Amino acid sequence: MTTKKVTTLLSALAATVLLVACGSTQYIISTKEGRMIAVDGKPDLDEKTGMYVYRDSEGRKATILKSDVVQIMER
Repeated sequence: MTTKKVTTLLSALAATVLLVACGSTQYIISTKEGRMIAVDGKPDLDEKTGMYVYRDSEGRKATILKSDVVQIMER
């Protein structure tokens, strides 16, 4: 590979990483126990179960009871 191709490839890769990192808004869920949970994307409230459904910072799906949440803040 030539230097120009490598530079172009690295530039494209860096731009992709920046777009992905800036693409989803992070939120912090503050609980009654004093925990702070970092969340990718806005948590959705399931009215039937009374639970917030969210993706944690590692991308795993998780839930928390609405009654356990004090505040949800955008980061």
